[in-house]
Amino acid sequence: GFVYEPYCVREPIPFWKRLFTRSGWTRTKEDVILEMKNAYAVSRLRKKTGYTKKQFYDQAFNIYKEVNKLMAQGDTSSLRKALTDSMHSTVKNEIKRRESKWKSVHLELVEPAVSIRTLRARMIGLDKNDLDKAFIQLTLEFVTKQKFEAYNSKGEVVSGDKSKEVLVKDIWV
Repeated sequence: GFVYEPYCVREPIPFWKRLFTRSGWTRTKEDVILEMKNAYAVSRLRKKTGYTKKQFYDQAFNIYKEVNKLMAQGDTSSLRKALTDSMHSTVKNEIKRRESKWKSVHLELVEPAVSIRTLRARMIGLDKNDLDKAFIQLTLEFVTKQKFEAYNSKGEVVSGDKSKEVLVKDIWV
């Protein structure tokens, strides 16, 4: 129920800075270490569980669709089962804020997803002497097309247009 290593986008640095400055070399070293950690975590996951990217992405996308549907419906009790406590609290507050402006919303996910990719993989060991007592945390990026429309208490459209597709990028742990 916690995020071990929050994901943040690493700002690109110019090629010349990467090669010709001390900070560039330091950043390159950090980037290589991050990629090695990713590769190690995924290799352990594959070895121990038979993990395949396709199966995992399919399962993750199904959860993504379900959570988005429940959020659109404002079903906070069902969301409790799918989210961590802190994320449930955040989503519940967002739904309350949304409902203070809009009576209801229409949210439609256009399938298939444009892309799903792993941004980060981390192995978190519970016992440094026993790697079998570890878990893997994956951070995924979902790029999808969605249709959105919001309505007031009279059923009039106040935001969005459900005939238009919007590109949405979400990052999930």
